[in-house]
Amino acid sequence: MAGAPQVRYSAAAMNQLVQKTSRRPAARKAPTVPTRTNDPERTMANILDVATREFADKGLAGARIDAIADATRSSKRMIYYYFGSKEGLYVAVLEEAYRRMRAIEAELHLDDLPPEDALRKLVGHTVDYQLAHPDFIRLVMTENIHRGEYLAQSKTIKRLNVPAIEGLRRVYERGVAAGVFRSGIDAVDLHMSISALSVFNVANRHTFALIFQRDLESSAALIARRDSIIEMIVRFVRR
Repeated sequence: MAGAPQVRYSAAAMNQLVQKTSRRPAARKAPTVPTRTNDPERTMANILDVATREFADKGLAGARIDAIADATRSSKRMIYYYFGSKEGLYVAVLEEAYRRMRAIEAELHLDDLPPEDALRKLVGHTVDYQLAHPDFIRLVMTENIHRGEYLAQSKTIKRLNVPAIEGLRRVYERGVAAGVFRSGIDAVDLHMSISALSVFNVANRHTFALIFQRDLESSAALIARRDSIIEMIVRFVRR
């Protein structure tokens, strides 16, 4: 019986055949996180921006990772890769919110101004910042609903707030030394008073406007309220 016809290969074809059959199976690679960009820092910053709005609008319970992933054109897997969990992302959002505020405060150069001018500048800046960043106030309100449970998990936020208190303390102590401010005021208590007036100005403006039938969002109203808050704080510390 005639044998099967032989297939003749060229030298080049033979060489390719040998290479294919001699290759070892490729080692299985570990799962990788799908990426849409070669800039992880930019990706994380984008996720934090979108997550800030999501958490500010809906709180921790109502915020959805799916919505954040869709808005950032990323994936839940990527978000969990960077931040660990929904709660981890929420804590990162809080940290970034405080970091941004304190970074701007550091640029005020209060030590270069006379004490009262420095205090006026700090209070005015605080009022302006809170008004321009209502998401920050909503985040703080959300965290207070949780009784500070997640903020307590962050060592970063605690470190960020130390320079803010120290800066205010320096301004106040310079004022006392110059005979401009009265003594006996605690810097943290003073910081609380400034924050309270500035936050209420934003957090309660809608209900306050409706109850008392006032337009609190006109330019004139905003300027008048800003000036009033500054004057209240300065008169409180003035000797």
